[in-house]
Amino acid sequence: MKNIVLIGYRCTGKTEVGKIVARDLGYSFIDTDVLVEKDAGATITQIVSRHGWPKFREFEKKTIARVSKLSDAVIATGGGAVLDDENVANLRRNGVVFFLDAAPEVIFARMKNDEKTDTQRPKLTDKDALSEIKALVAERAERYASAADYRIDTSDVAADAVARSVLVMYKRRRAR
Repeated sequence: MKNIVLIGYRCTGKTEVGKIVARDLGYSFIDTDVLVEKDAGATITQIVSRHGWPKFREFEKKTIARVSKLSDAVIATGGGAVLDDENVANLRRNGVVFFLDAAPEVIFARMKNDEKTDTQRPKLTDKDALSEIKALVAERAERYASAADYRIDTSDVAADAVARSVLVMYKRRRAR
């Protein structure tokens, strides 16, 4: 069976929704950021501070190439995974791709309250946090949209409701 792939900016609900969907389908759940950290033996922040974003993207690309070959998995990607066309092609080859979107202000509020922000979410620009989010969400919007089969706005929706939407769309597509 095809994988379910969750893409989107940081703190749009990919991990939380992915775990619910995986549990409900009996699929394995894979967070590519967690695998990158495991393979590198360092947090994303440590990888970026020691080697820069290009090295992180190299780890990410290898991880996505590997996990996209699996089946019956729910894969939550890092926010920038769609910046690489090969990542997108690999994920789409054996996956139904859901773009989880949220308003920049919602993302900002979620990031402030998320314990992973310090270890998994290093700054990407020299802008303040909200300005960075607004700029990068706008910059990546077309990439997310073109990579996705479906888009779900998670701004004002609980993770379990988003998961139900993913499941309905996935099952409907599978039934075709």
